[in-house]
Amino acid sequence: MKRLEGKTIGFGFTGSHCTYHEVFPELQKLVDMGADVIPVISSTVKSTDTRFGEAIAHVNKIEEITGKKVISTIPDAEPLGPKTPVDCMVIAPMTGNSTSKLANALTDSPVLMAAKATLRNRKPVVLAISTNDALGLNGVNIMKLMTAKHIYFVPYGQDNPYKKPTSLVSDMSLISETVLAALKGEQKQPVLIERYSE
Repeated sequence: MKRLEGKTIGFGFTGSHCTYHEVFPELQKLVDMGADVIPVISSTVKSTDTRFGEAIAHVNKIEEITGKKVISTIPDAEPLGPKTPVDCMVIAPMTGNSTSKLANALTDSPVLMAAKATLRNRKPVVLAISTNDALGLNGVNIMKLMTAKHIYFVPYGQDNPYKKPTSLVSDMSLISETVLAALKGEQKQPVLIERYSE
């Protein structure tokens, strides 16, 4: 059963490169569930090579899965609100940098513009965080977004509390379930989960 058939889902990638291998299968899952997925990337995704892979390889993978060219500029992302609205906008992974900007109404990337455009239409925005300072300086921004209308979180937990005690990462395998709940105006529960195992 294609539970997302007829739905248009925006899918934004920001620069937490270490989690892409967890996110790509979930992007595929949304496509397999029948969603029309529109990919949006930040400039970091477009231009930064890391030990987790080359930028061009990541972009090619996203385009291969979705069958669409990525949106990589702010002007190209803005129409996702007024002209070509999406039913839901996912950002996975959502870095601490992008989290702090969204929480404080800064729109300086294609992904954040897509989120802003979606919120303008009072449609759900689903965030899958991956940030080393979630339980540090960014904690206030996450809590601000937790209480905001139309924003939902993929359940998250500490990925390594002993070596990285302030880090939180969403369970990317729960993206599709969180989207289905958000489309009904509900937060996937529980939000706080245990991710770490010795």
